[in-house]
Amino acid sequence: MRVLLDKLYLACGALGALFIGLIGALMIGQSVLREFGVRTGAINDVVAWFCAAAAFFAMAHAFKHGDFVRVTLVLEKLGTKARRACEIGSLLVGTLATAYLAYAACSTTFESYQFNDVAQGLLALPLWIPQSSFAVGSVLLFVAVLDELVIVLRGGVPTFVRLVEERHAKGDFSADV
Repeated sequence: MRVLLDKLYLACGALGALFIGLIGALMIGQSVLREFGVRTGAINDVVAWFCAAAAFFAMAHAFKHGDFVRVTLVLEKLGTKARRACEIGSLLVGTLATAYLAYAACSTTFESYQFNDVAQGLLALPLWIPQSSFAVGSVLLFVAVLDELVIVLRGGVPTFVRLVEERHAKGDFSADV
């Protein structure tokens, strides 16, 4: 199960990166097409949807790799038992919050599908299609936070802590800047 989840997080991170590349390609393409007098208004809609997709698909990967902003100054000063209690408490709150986010995202996406809601921009696309990245990304973030909670409850070191420590041991402090 561990290998499957890690591959899932990596694949979602790669998917988020792909959307970032597509945003760049669309923006360059739009700039070139404008020079030839081609109307490109709908590209703005697609870029906005791709921005959301890039963010939500990459969240689980970013969380697991310690790339989310976390306040660790307090945790570093605590003893082992107090730190573990704070990590468990934080992960419980995070699990509940991401569960609600995932529920709301899936509910909103399903309602858009049920009502055949269409985007109001220049590209009349069923709204559930771009909203799907929000729903899937939110569910994956929930799974990642729940995964960390299970790791910590079993007595393990959180993955995001372990991976940051491994980067620091290699002399890589680039994410801390």
